[in-house]
Amino acid sequence: MNRQFDVILFDLGGVLIELSGVARMLELTGNQMAPGELWRRWLTSAAVREFESGKSSIDAFADGVRREFDLPISSEQFVTEFGGWILGPYPGAVDLLNRLADSATLACLANTNHLHWQRVKNEMGLVPLFKFAFASHEIGTLKPDKEAFQFAIDSLGCSADRILFLDDNQINVDAANAVGMVSFRVNGGVEAEEQIKNLGILR
Repeated sequence: MNRQFDVILFDLGGVLIELSGVARMLELTGNQMAPGELWRRWLTSAAVREFESGKSSIDAFADGVRREFDLPISSEQFVTEFGGWILGPYPGAVDLLNRLADSATLACLANTNHLHWQRVKNEMGLVPLFKFAFASHEIGTLKPDKEAFQFAIDSLGCSADRILFLDDNQINVDAANAVGMVSFRVNGGVEAEEQIKNLGILR
C-alpha cells in the first residue's frame, strides 16, 4: 500500500511520549485488570473526563480518581505522582517527526491536562514540530468522543480520509475510523515508524 495523506495526526502518550501511568495505576489497583480494561475505565471515568476537558481542578480530579478506582493512597500523593507519569519522548520520536516534515502536515490530538501539557511544551521539544496541536483540555473535548475528532477535522481543513491517525488505544482508533480517518493502533515510536513505512510515507 502506498497512499499519500494530507495530514499525519499523532496521539502523544504511548505513541511519541513514554508513559509510566498505566503501570502505576495497575499496581495501585492490585493488578486486577488487564491494561485494556484499565484504559476503558480511565477513558470513561467522570473525574478524568472533567479534568482532561478542562472543566475541573487537579484536586477535584485526584479526589474523583481516588474514589472511582479505590486507590490506597491519598489525593495529595496521587497529585504528586501524577505529574511524573509522562517520562519524555521515545528514542527517535523527534527524529521521526523531522523526517516526516516534508511528507504531510503534522498534527497531534492528545487527551491531556494543563499539568502534563506544560511539560510537553516546555521540556520535550515536540509541540513546535506540529503545525496543529490539539490538547483536550484546551479544545474542551477528548477522545474517543466524536466531537474531538470532528474538531480536528474541521481545524485541519481536509477530508477525514486524507488524515492518517496513530494512537495506542484501540477505542480511539475505532472512533477515528468511524469518522472516516485512516487509523492504526501503534505502541511507541518504533511501531509508529514501522506503520508509516508500511504505508509508503517513509523509506
